[in-house]
Amino acid sequence: MGQSLVKNYVHIVFSTKHRQELIHPPVEEELHAYLGGICKKLECHPIKVGGYTDHIHILCMLSKKTALMKLVEEIKSHSSKWIKTKGKGYADFYWQDGYGAFSVNPAEIEVVVRYIENQKEHHSRKKFQDEYRALLKKYEVAYDERYVWS
Repeated sequence: MGQSLVKNYVHIVFSTKHRQELIHPPVEEELHAYLGGICKKLECHPIKVGGYTDHIHILCMLSKKTALMKLVEEIKSHSSKWIKTKGKGYADFYWQDGYGAFSVNPAEIEVVVRYIENQKEHHSRKKFQDEYRALLKKYEVAYDERYVWS
């Protein structure tokens, strides 16, 4: 086969360090756009970027040229530096060390888009830790509770 044909949809989730509630308007929308821009620069087409005050969700198509680990590293490092330029309240802004990444069936893309769009409503009833545990369970990811929140 001469061509490399790839279509990998990935749902990436990570939180602020210690789940600090630091993501608020007007920086929130700018941050989401900035994260999408990093994805585009790495040829990882962003489909939906959203989240809540203490975490981010990114649904994108992973480029055949970019390793997932590199994508997340670039997203976190560049956005952390960028948000620090948005005021003194962000001087100590950091992302958690880890992340979750889950493959998404192309038939489920719209379900994940709506899920990301409804984060504010969703988190009026459920904390991030509970949401994240539910994702890990859904995707059958084994984890150690002692290390998942660093």
